[in-house]
Amino acid sequence: MSQTAKTGPVAAPGEGAATASRRAAALALRLTGTAGRRVLMLLVLLALVFAAVELLPGDAASASAERGESAADLAERRHLLGLDRPLWERFADWMTALPTGDLGISARGQKVTELLADPLPNTLVLALTSFVITVVLSLLLGCWAAARPGRLADRFIGHGSTAAFAVPEFVVSAGLLLVLSLWTGWLPAVTVTGGDGRPATWTMLIMPVLALVIPQTGWNTRVVRGALADQAATPHVEAAHLDGLPLTRVLVRHQLPGAIPAIATGIATSTGMLFGGAVVVETLFNYPGIGTVLAGAVAGRDAPLIAGVVMCAGAVISLVLLAADLIRHATLGARA
Repeated sequence: MSQTAKTGPVAAPGEGAATASRRAAALALRLTGTAGRRVLMLLVLLALVFAAVELLPGDAASASAERGESAADLAERRHLLGLDRPLWERFADWMTALPTGDLGISARGQKVTELLADPLPNTLVLALTSFVITVVLSLLLGCWAAARPGRLADRFIGHGSTAAFAVPEFVVSAGLLLVLSLWTGWLPAVTVTGGDGRPATWTMLIMPVLALVIPQTGWNTRVVRGALADQAATPHVEAAHLDGLPLTRVLVRHQLPGAIPAIATGIATSTGMLFGGAVVVETLFNYPGIGTVLAGAVAGRDAPLIAGVVMCAGAVISLVLLAADLIRHATLGARA
């Protein structure tokens, strides 16, 4: 029998490099399209923010009015804030300045970038800390349950993760305040800021982080467990079990790599939930982040400030989702 018959067709020189180049080009094209859709969705969301603020009763001029002001004073303030201009024109001006990093002027006459300069890093610290802890705990619990399918640990983690995800952040926050602050006095009930606008001590981060981590760990543990269960039914994993390989090795070397795309998507989705939950958590714990700023901006009908907060949060979420898309496409491409 000839060598060609034994080994199959021999690849032409440079064919492997050409295939890799085509895959890289296809991946870049898909990611560019995904990024374009994310940007478009963010622009639509910002337009909806301006429209939603316009539909709220009152406006920034009336929200900031002092007692005894006349209708003429109110009309003058409305003119100074540009509220007498059409909505589309105000939104167009805001969007035109956005590429330069200008997020507009708030209803109080301050630059939005200056108002977010201190709260945004605080929220990023809170969200990043919660994100890292969520990822680590979800992987550990999900893998632990997947290594013991149908056993007590698997059932306990499954029921516990469902219950954790079902409880809203404000309920978790109230429970933490009750147990860790009012009953035991271990942690302060509210966040006290120092002269730099940051929490005075790191212990003031514990309860806000836990309030975000507990629900999202429940969600992502179920995602990890489900993704690993799907991989357990694939032929190569069943073959590894038949070969007598240890369960831990099969889980780490065979199941987990194939589950990465689903896990990455679930974890990236949690980013939006973390930022959404941060609005509630920061308000309850008086944490100096963009959640507190957003609550005040909504009360003051401050459309540029609300849009600035949404823009910053949306940019971070879009980057995380884009990274998850990159991981998913790269993993699937490597397995193709």
